[in-house]
This record gives sequence, structure tokens and C-alpha cells, in this order.
Amino acid sequence: MELQDKVALVTGGARRVGKAIALALAREGMHVLVHYGHAEEAARETVAEIQALGVRAYAVQADLHDPDQIAALFDVLETTFGRLDVLVNSAANFVRQPFAEGTVQTWKDVMQVNLRAPYLCTQHAARLMRRTPRPAEQPAAIVNITDLIGLRPRRHFALHGVSKAGLIHLTRAAALELGPDVRVNAVAPGLILPPAYMGPDSPLWQAMGARVPLERTGHPDHVGQAVVFLARHDYITGAVIPVDGGQSLVGEC
Repeated sequence: MELQDKVALVTGGARRVGKAIALALAREGMHVLVHYGHAEEAARETVAEIQALGVRAYAVQADLHDPDQIAALFDVLETTFGRLDVLVNSAANFVRQPFAEGTVQTWKDVMQVNLRAPYLCTQHAARLMRRTPRPAEQPAAIVNITDLIGLRPRRHFALHGVSKAGLIHLTRAAALELGPDVRVNAVAPGLILPPAYMGPDSPLWQAMGARVPLERTGHPDHVGQAVVFLARHDYITGAVIPVDGGQSLVGEC
């Protein structure tokens, strides 16, 4: 699909990996709706950076725990742009919690944002994408941002891993059911950004990077590049692409 002058929605697009994805799509000439949950100031800054690239951008707040707010997000999208070509489900809760300490409320919070919200966003997106005229050989694209933990369990991340494993299955199920009009793929990042309890210059973070085959940690732009590739490539659907420096070959780092 040619991305110039097309429209993208990036959930969680205000900061971190979501911001890198939004900017990567904007550099390809896409207009971008930046969704955010609480980071209003960051969303405004991201929108300004996107607009500086010569494309249209707007920020819209929505609580992804709430199906009504998800529906309203897509109403704003349709009113603003009248079409949708690329959806990136990037927003997520990243919960670190020992297995035995998980609660019903934590389960609910993680699954609502990490799995139910992408499901509902995919439903809304597919309806709008199918109403948008486009060549049959250039289907619309949905890209889910999952996690290596969804492929291989990691201690203290059971809830996160289950939600991301579900998102991988959702990717494949949606690819099967939404074709040929919509392609659905996923990116599984590895050591791209350190967690909040560990800075980028942390000796532990650097040591983790040294243990992957490429012997370094990644950058959010690496994920953005993969999303652009999947948005553009018209004959890939149902794929899960690790962007991990080879970490998935060696297991937990």
C-alpha cells in the first residue's frame, strides 16, 4: 500500500514506542490520529512533531478500559479524516507482578487494555476500512504491538504474557477472518526500552543487551520501521515479526 496521504490511528501514540511508530508513519506521508490515555502534554508534543513533517495530526483522549470511549475515538477519527488505512494497536499496560500476587482487579485491568481494547479497535477499524474505497490488491492494514513474553513466559510477568499471547492469537484470527479487505500482523519487540525501574544506562540493561545475538539493545525506531514495512507490504498477513536482535533465539536475557 502506498502510504502517502493515507490515514493512521496509533493507540498509545503519545510517547515511548507508540510515539516512534506515529512519527515513522508520518515520515512516510501519513496523516495520524494520536490516541492517548493520560499523557496529554506528551500527546500535544508528539502531534506538533508530526505536523512539522507536513502532514495532519490530532490527539484524542480515550480510556481503553471503556468500550464507549473506544467507540467515540473511532467516531472522532471518521469525522476528522473520513477514512482509515492503518491501525496500530500499541497502547498497553505493562504489569510486573509475581504470579501468586495477581488479583482479579489486576487481571481485569491488564486484559481490558492489552487484549479487549485491541479486539474492539480492530472491529471498529475493519468496519471503517471496508467502507473506504481502495484497490483490491492494496488492503488496509492493522498492526498489533505484542511482546516476546507472549511467545515465551517470563517470571513475574504472567498477566502481561497471557494478554500478549492472546493478542498474537487475535492477530492470526483477525487475519483469517478480515481478509482480503484487511491485513492483520504483529510486531514482537525485544529489548527496545528499559522498564521504569531500570534506566537506559543501567549496567543491568546493557548486560541484557550484550547477551542477545546482535549484542546490543534496540531503539523504538526499530519498531517503527517494522510497522512501516508491514503497513506497506500488501502480501503479508497473520505474521508475527520479532524485532529483538535475536533474543527469541536464546530465551530470557
